[in-house]
Amino acid sequence: MAKLEKDDVELLRTWTLPSAATLGSSVRAKGILLEMRARLPASSKKLLVLEAGELVLAMPATAKTEFNAAAGIVSAAMTDIESLPVIPREIQDILTIKPGERHRWLADGRLQSAGTRTVRLAGRAKKITFHVFDPRLVEDLLNSGVIDEWREDDVAAAAENRRRAAYKAKLTRSLRKGQSIAVSPTEQPNEAAAKLDDWEAFGRDGLLR
Repeated sequence: MAKLEKDDVELLRTWTLPSAATLGSSVRAKGILLEMRARLPASSKKLLVLEAGELVLAMPATAKTEFNAAAGIVSAAMTDIESLPVIPREIQDILTIKPGERHRWLADGRLQSAGTRTVRLAGRAKKITFHVFDPRLVEDLLNSGVIDEWREDDVAAAAENRRRAAYKAKLTRSLRKGQSIAVSPTEQPNEAAAKLDDWEAFGRDGLLR
């Protein structure tokens, strides 16, 4: 009986995830768990779980050697956990942004990449490559409020693009009908003239006098 009770005793170790590492994101916390599991032997991966902001490793007393090995791996990784790169789904949750915003701001340089990472999808031969981000940069963006400014800039840019597109469409329709069109305030007369077909012919025919 004593033997059974001894075997039932669990080996337990916990590690608290600091806010500087999770940046207040449950998605980031889950990502850290998956990163830790990836470093463990296959037999120990599922024995490390996330509970209330803590990584918890539990094994039966008979697995002392395996437990010590796994605990050593996690402890070593925890020393620089705050510098673990932020992956796309994590930055989207931390900053409350959409995938389209992430792609757009990456493309125009407002959101700086810390490099790329290539992983193999579970159970598949296909690999995917994606950008990762410096956690300190992400923290600065979170605290600065610059995301709201970027969104305001995007709204203004979209409005300007619509205005330009509407003017271009109006000009195209006028040219097709042979009508004149008022020159845009931002456009010089010669620039508008250059867009009209047979401009020189109009001058030769005296239509401009």
